[in-house]
Amino acid sequence: MPSINLINRQGFGSFPVFITSLVTLLGAVMFLQLGGAVGQLGLVNSFWLVLLAHLVTVPTAMALSEIATNQKVEGGGEYFIISRSFGITIGVSIGVALYLSQVILTALYIIILSRAFEPLFDYLLRSPLSIYVYDHRVVSVPVFLGLCLLVFQFGTRLLVNALYVVVPLWVLALLLFLFGGPQTEASWTLWDPEVYSNVSGSVFFDAFAHTFPAFCGLTAGLGLSGYLREPRRSLPRGIIGATVVGLLLFIAVVFKLFMSRPLADLQTNELVMFEVAGWGLPLALALGGVSLLSATGSLLMAGRTLQALGADRIFPNINLNRWLAKMNRMNPQNPQPLQATVVSAVLVLGVVLFDNLPVVLEVLSVLFNVTFGSICLISFLEHFAADPAYRPSFRSKWYVSLVGAVTCFVLMFRIDFRYAVLFITVVVGTYFFVNTYQSRRQGLSTIFQGVAFQISRRLQIFLQQAKKESDAEHWRPSLICVSTHSFERVAAFHLLRWISYKYGFGTFIHFIPGYLSKETNKKANDALQQLVQMSDTTHSNIYIDTLISPSLKAAISQVVQLPGITGKENNLIMFEFAKNSADEELEDIVENLKLIKATDFDAIVLGSSDRTFGYHHEIDIWITFNDYENASLMILLGYILLGHPDWREANIKILAICPEDELAEQKANIMELINSGRLPISAANVELIAQKENVDTKTIINQKSRRADLTIIGIRSEAVKHNGEEVFKGYDQVGDVLFVNTKTMKALR
Repeated sequence: MPSINLINRQGFGSFPVFITSLVTLLGAVMFLQLGGAVGQLGLVNSFWLVLLAHLVTVPTAMALSEIATNQKVEGGGEYFIISRSFGITIGVSIGVALYLSQVILTALYIIILSRAFEPLFDYLLRSPLSIYVYDHRVVSVPVFLGLCLLVFQFGTRLLVNALYVVVPLWVLALLLFLFGGPQTEASWTLWDPEVYSNVSGSVFFDAFAHTFPAFCGLTAGLGLSGYLREPRRSLPRGIIGATVVGLLLFIAVVFKLFMSRPLADLQTNELVMFEVAGWGLPLALALGGVSLLSATGSLLMAGRTLQALGADRIFPNINLNRWLAKMNRMNPQNPQPLQATVVSAVLVLGVVLFDNLPVVLEVLSVLFNVTFGSICLISFLEHFAADPAYRPSFRSKWYVSLVGAVTCFVLMFRIDFRYAVLFITVVVGTYFFVNTYQSRRQGLSTIFQGVAFQISRRLQIFLQQAKKESDAEHWRPSLICVSTHSFERVAAFHLLRWISYKYGFGTFIHFIPGYLSKETNKKANDALQQLVQMSDTTHSNIYIDTLISPSLKAAISQVVQLPGITGKENNLIMFEFAKNSADEELEDIVENLKLIKATDFDAIVLGSSDRTFGYHHEIDIWITFNDYENASLMILLGYILLGHPDWREANIKILAICPEDELAEQKANIMELINSGRLPISAANVELIAQKENVDTKTIINQKSRRADLTIIGIRSEAVKHNGEEVFKGYDQVGDVLFVNTKTMKALR
C-alpha cells in the first residue's frame, strides 16, 4: 500500500478517479433504494428512470471534464475548478449549493448505513431480554462520531488507503448479486398492464427523487484532483468512463432485480439485494464499506469546499474567512482544513439526528439538480461566449450542456416545487450578495457580454451576407453623427437617440481635431467615458465613439467608409451647427456635403437654437413644388420621431408651397403620399400655401413655423452648390431646423 509521500511525489493516473466515481455511483443508495423503485415502476419505467437520470449526469460529466481541462487543476475539487474557470462570483453561488449537497450527502450515507443493521436489531428485538425499540440513530450517531475522529486524524490518506479495502469487497458483492440468486417466474412478465396503469407522473417522480442521489457519484473522483500526475487528462477520462460504465451497470442491476423477485417483494424489502446475492455477508460488508468510504469522501470534500470559500473571502467577516481558510499543517505533506471540516461535521450531525430518509433524499435530489443544472448552463453559455481565455483541452458540445441544463431545471420542479424555489433563491441570492462586496467581480455579466458579442457578430455577418432588399423599398435609418461640440450642444445627441430609439440605429462620433498622440488619445478616452455616461443617463440606444483626425473633412472621409455596426451599411449622416454662430461651421458643412454627394449617403443638417426642441409637441414639414424629391424622407423622419416617448404626443403638420394654380393638384398628391404610407397625419394638418411673387420661401416659413418645436426643410444639392452657406441661413424666427437632402426617394408604403 503506497504511502502519502509516494502519492505526492508521483501522483495517480486516471484509474483512481474512475474507480472512486464508479464505486460512489453504484454504492449505498443503489443497494437500498433501487429495488423499491423497480418494484414501484416495473422494468420499462425503471429503464426510463435510469436514462432520465443520465440525461443529467452525462452532460454534467462532460461539462465538468471540459471545465477541469481549462487550466491547471489543483486541489479543491469541483468548487476550485468552477470558480477558477468562471470567476469567484459564479463559483461561490454554485459553491454554496455544492457545499450543502456535500453535507447532506455525507449524512445520507451514514443514515443508509444504519439501515443495514436492521436484520441484526430485528433479531435482538425478538430476544426475551429485549427492552428497547430499535432507533437507527443508535448506529448512525456513534458511527459518524467515530468516522470524524478518523478523518481528523488521517485526513485524505484515510480515503486513499480505504480504496484498497473497499473496492475488492464492492466488486465481489456486485458479482455475487449479478450472477447469484434464484429467478422467480412472477417477474418474467415484461409488461404488466396492472403495474403500468398505476404508475402516474407523481409516482414516477417520487421514485426518481428517492433514487437520483445514487446517480450523482460521478463527481467523487474530483476529490483526487490534488493527487493526480496529469489532472487535465485523468479527470475527463475517469469521470466520463465511470459515467458510461455506470450506465451499463445500472441497466444490468435493474434487469437483475426485476428478474429475481416479484415486484411486491421489491417494494417492501429494502435489503432484497442481500437475498439475491445468496451470501449476504460480502454484500453487507461492501455496503458498510462503500457507505463509510462515500461518507468520508463527501465530508472531506465538504471541508475542502468550505475552506476554499473562506480562502476566497466570500464571507463578509474577515476573521471568519481567515478561521475557515486555515489549514492544519501538523503533517506538512498532507495539510487538512480542520476548522472547515469541524463545521461541516456539526452540520452533518444535525442531518443525521433528523434521520428522515425520504425527506433527505428529496432535498438532495433537488440540490443536485440545482448544482448540476447551473454547471451545465454556465458551460452552455461559455460555448456561445467563445472567450479566448476559456481554452479547455476537452470539448463538450453546446447542445449536450443545454439538454443537461433544461433537464435539471424541469426535474427539480417536478420533484418538489418548494425545495426548487428555495434553493434557486439561495443560489441567486448568494450571487447578488457576494457581488455587492466582492472586488473580483468576474461573473455572469462577463459571460453574457461574450454571448452578446457572439450573437451580434453572427447577426452582422448574416445581415451583410443576406440577400439585399431595395433601400428605397425597405429603408431604415443607419445614422452617423459627427460633432465637435458634443458637450456644449446636446441637440444633435438628442435627435440621434430619438431617431435610433425604435426604427433605426445611430452612431455618435465625437470629433477631436489634431493628430493621434498620447495626449489626444487620453482626451478621446476621457470624452468617450463622459459620452457613455450621458448615454446611460438618457437611456439611449446608440453607439458612442471618438475620432481623432487633422480636419473635419478628413474625419468625414473616414466615417463614410466605416462598416455599419449592425451589419447593414450606414446610409445617413448628420451634421450640426448653432444658428447663432454659424459662419465657420457652415463653411465646413457645405464642403462636406459636396464630399457626401460622391457617396450613397443621405444627409441631414441640424441647425440648433436656444429652444432645444421646445415642448416636443409640433413638427412642421415644409415641401416646395421644386423639391418634391426630399418629401418622402422628411415625412419618414417625422414619423420616426413620433416613435420616441418624448414625441409621442406630438403632431406632424405638412406645409406645402406651390403656385396658386397647382394648389388642388399638390394637395391631392400629398394626401395620396400620406395615405399610401399609412402615416398618422390627418387632412386637417395639411396646409397648402400659394407662392407669391414678392414673398420668398424663408419669410413664409418664419411666419408659419415660429411656434413649431422642430421644422424640417428639404435642401437640394444644386442649391448648396450654388448658394453655399446661404441655404442654411435666414431662419432666425423659428426654433430648431432640420435640413434634409436625400440621394433617392423613399417609399412610404
